[in-house]
Amino acid sequence: MSARLTARQHILRALGVVFVGLGFVGAFLPLLPTTPFLLLALACFARSSPAIHDWLISHRILGPYIVDWERDRSIPLAAKLMSIVMMTASFAWLALGTSAPAIALWMTGAILICVAAYILTRPTSR
Repeated sequence: MSARLTARQHILRALGVVFVGLGFVGAFLPLLPTTPFLLLALACFARSSPAIHDWLISHRILGPYIVDWERDRSIPLAAKLMSIVMMTASFAWLALGTSAPAIALWMTGAILICVAAYILTRPTSR
């Protein structure tokens, strides 16, 4: 492979950066997931920049989550609890702090229940 990056590699790197950014924001916003975006970023970097891929896996904060997920599809207990608490708080705010229509409440509640069920049924990492 030549030293020059192909258009595909440029696009994958750009997508990887966007996904890392979304994953970072998702660490603070309850309805935006972190790990799926980091996994997407990892896939993009695996095909465009092995150095960035390796950096992401060895990152002291983000790396363990990615490695746990890739190894055995597990989620740390603290992450499970935080996600459930934040989803519950978000839904409570939507239901009690806004004038959202009933259909929005029902749809949001159904989605959050499905997401919570998925999270809770994944193995818990060490």
